[in-house]
Amino acid sequence: MESRMVECVNYSLRLYMYNNAIFIGERLCAEYPSEKNSQLLASCYLRNNQAYRAYNLLKGTQSPQSRYLFALVCFDMGLLREAEAALCPINEPSTEVPNGAAGHYLLGKIYRYTDRRKIAIEHFVQAVSLDPLLWSAYEELCILGAEEEAAELYGDSAVFRLQQQHQLELSSQYLPSADDRNMPSSRSSYSNDASPRQARQLPVSSGGELPAGHASASGAGNITLHNTPFSVNMSAYNTPSPVPSQIATAAPPPLNRNVQGQQNSTVTAGEVSPRSSVNAPGQAPRRKFMDEGKLRKVSGRLFSESGPRRSTRLSGDATIPVGSSVLPVGGNGSGNSSAKLPGGLSSTKMNASSSLRSGTVRKGHSSAIESSFEDGKKYEALEDSGAEDTAVNSSRRAVQVIMDDEPRIRNRSSGLIGRGSRVAEGSLELLGLLRVLGEAFRHCCMHRCKEALQVFCKLPHHQYATGWVLCQVGKTHFEMVDYYEAERAFSWARRVSPYYLEGMDIYSTVLYHMKEEMKLSYLAQELNAIDRLSPQAWCALGNCYSLQKDHETALKTFQRAIQLDSRFTYAHTLCGHEYVAMEEFENGITCYRSALRIDPRHYNAWYGLGMIYLRQEKYDFAEHHFRTAFLINPRSSVLMCYLGMALHALKRNEEALEMLDQAILADAKNPLPIYQKANVLVSNERYNDALEELELLKEVAPRESSVYSLIGKIYKRINMPERAMYHFGLALDLKPSTADVAIIKSAIEKLHVPDDIEDHL
Repeated sequence: MESRMVECVNYSLRLYMYNNAIFIGERLCAEYPSEKNSQLLASCYLRNNQAYRAYNLLKGTQSPQSRYLFALVCFDMGLLREAEAALCPINEPSTEVPNGAAGHYLLGKIYRYTDRRKIAIEHFVQAVSLDPLLWSAYEELCILGAEEEAAELYGDSAVFRLQQQHQLELSSQYLPSADDRNMPSSRSSYSNDASPRQARQLPVSSGGELPAGHASASGAGNITLHNTPFSVNMSAYNTPSPVPSQIATAAPPPLNRNVQGQQNSTVTAGEVSPRSSVNAPGQAPRRKFMDEGKLRKVSGRLFSESGPRRSTRLSGDATIPVGSSVLPVGGNGSGNSSAKLPGGLSSTKMNASSSLRSGTVRKGHSSAIESSFEDGKKYEALEDSGAEDTAVNSSRRAVQVIMDDEPRIRNRSSGLIGRGSRVAEGSLELLGLLRVLGEAFRHCCMHRCKEALQVFCKLPHHQYATGWVLCQVGKTHFEMVDYYEAERAFSWARRVSPYYLEGMDIYSTVLYHMKEEMKLSYLAQELNAIDRLSPQAWCALGNCYSLQKDHETALKTFQRAIQLDSRFTYAHTLCGHEYVAMEEFENGITCYRSALRIDPRHYNAWYGLGMIYLRQEKYDFAEHHFRTAFLINPRSSVLMCYLGMALHALKRNEEALEMLDQAILADAKNPLPIYQKANVLVSNERYNDALEELELLKEVAPRESSVYSLIGKIYKRINMPERAMYHFGLALDLKPSTADVAIIKSAIEKLHVPDDIEDHL
């Protein structure tokens, strides 16, 4: 009943009937309590999103699979210390991580979320080394910024590891099972009822070698596979030959052979020697009155072709026989009655069943010998000719059977090898695809946006036009502050994969910056209709409210996203932005720090902290956080600009100018670094240079009131009040914000006040 219940549980799991699987699994554990059955029930709980039920069931278990399941449960429940202890017991430091690559991947995630970056990287590298196709571990490496480690994983070493993995899978097809090694199969040469077809072997060449494409035996059974997809020595996976022990215990053939029998003991190519036993069971003992000379002749013929050769074969379904020789049988020594062979057969039983290969010959010999023993007559000439004819005919039939069956054996062997070759080629093609995707994703994580786009363009169209790739392209354009291209990529991803939610939070931010209120509202409604329990849907809704200046409602929606997924980094950052918009700086700092605890390389949170300290006039802190963000994303024009602003506030104008020049080179379309550079030049009293920069900026941002306001201040400084008043008027005509209006009007009132006096006012 236990096996039937296990089958029922697995059947229900395969058909996603989790409630039925849980019910039957609980009955199973009640009827047959064991750790194995508890594992099955715990897997039912996990698939039904009931990790808390699996926690109590698996706590205290010791088997590797149970420890892995318990670690998964603890990770889902946020119990990271218990998850780590389950995978790496403290009292057993030498214990291997269960489930190989998957175990190392889970342990790496645990170390990542407990702020142990170096150890996490080691385990992610180990996971990909064990399984080159474990993309999730490679993705985690890129997110952690381990560029050097990630770059090596899909190089030439990955091809070698994949070849090794394929060789193990291919060699397992040739390995015998435990049943085949311990039990005589229906094809065993020890069966009395077996036909000669069940004992066929490939013919050997004149040099004693197997045909090309098959296995060759040397020494004690070292096997080498030829013409396989990866030709290597597979001696580590050889099937152990039972021959040496059998030869040691079985008695040797009789030594009283004639000279001719010794000369003819070598088997030529394509020949199979019939062999017989003198002392077979049921056979009468040798008569004393028989002529010893005749007996020597008879025994010489019987054993002339049965020299002591070893038989090395692969049992089960292996398709490549390793040797064509068989064990020597016969002999008059007492050891034949007690020598044990595989499967519990004695050598006497083997002698009785040796009729597999040449039953007709043995029958002919046995009847001739018995007749000569009983009658006492000398039929040397007749017996010699009859036995030789029978042996020749039997040998020809055996050779013909083997030749007839050889194409089938070759076809099965080549089929296995061909199938293995196709699998190897497919694995290498998959590895090539992952190499391109991995390189592009690594560039994305390192914020090398142009390089990432170039690599993505190498993909074929059917791979490029997928949700994941298009969302990565959209994120890349978003990092480049190219919102129009980012929107185009994300909208394409929505058409291709309308139910793909990863990256939709970034898409909503793109629409927020583009002021596309209608599109953003439609996106938020669609995402909530698809999955109301996804954090991306609530982030899109929060951006929609934030665009409408409803910061309190936006904050609530972002907090709902955090409630659904506490490790969703971007939701913490968006909460910080809303707190800053409401000027609740302390709460904003808390949110940004929460984001950095999850992902220390999330530069948006570092940028947010820098903005808070800049507004609080804590310029040293601001410079530190902006510089940290810049080190993470060294190609961001925005980060360069704000770092230059912090340096300018610290009176480090030369450094500020250098940083602002870099920002202008990084993105010539960004007007902010040009404007800030003009401010620094004004501080250095380089008014003409500042005016040149602002004239260029007017072409980039012709409707920016702050540009005309700064031009008016410069003309006031160089004693040109008429032109200053003209530009102040243009700034007011562009309808600036209320705060800017007050600043411009104050400048107009002080238009004729000298600068020295204005500084003291």
